[in-house]
Amino acid sequence: MVRAGVRAILAADPDIEVVGEAANGRDAVELVRRHRPAVALLDIRMPELDGLGAADEIRRVAPETAVLIMTTFDEDAYVTRALHGGASGFLLKTGDPRELLLGVRAAAEGGAYLSPPVAHRVIRQLGGPRLQQEIAAREHVDALSDREREVLALVGAGLSNAEIARRLHVVEGTVKAYVSAVLGRLGVKNRVQAAILAYEAGLVERS
Repeated sequence: MVRAGVRAILAADPDIEVVGEAANGRDAVELVRRHRPAVALLDIRMPELDGLGAADEIRRVAPETAVLIMTTFDEDAYVTRALHGGASGFLLKTGDPRELLLGVRAAAEGGAYLSPPVAHRVIRQLGGPRLQQEIAAREHVDALSDREREVLALVGAGLSNAEIARRLHVVEGTVKAYVSAVLGRLGVKNRVQAAILAYEAGLVERS
């Protein structure tokens, strides 16, 4: 039932083609080996080989395929292992279905996507209060304009582009332009790295 729901959401987007579906991790790896998709969407809890193990295998046999992890569980251990293993995103099944499409698109374009609750946990866990990190982060952030710092802080808080647009009373396209500019000026690859930098620089409240 879960796979059917995911397929229906993805199939409704004309830019996305579902090329395979597997009931267990080993079959998922074989499908990736055969079809070489842009993105593989994996559930953590799969029989024979769980999603994290399948992600490790996919990185080995098809490194060009981006991996998204989807689960109802958001424990830190899962998040940390998934991201350290090279996953391009971590989605919660309890999240907005639109996050699934956003995550697939981001991963296909070489980016990363985390559900907002997961993003907050990653920031808290990986952005440790180390003095050297804080100094370096602040030096990076000081190069941004006031508006860019404001956008970075909201990215760090786990807000989506649409949520940032509503908060700043601008159109979403303007936010996308600011986010792209911030990533470029900070020299980071994706929103996750930018969020961690925002946390280290003190733009996000520590909890």
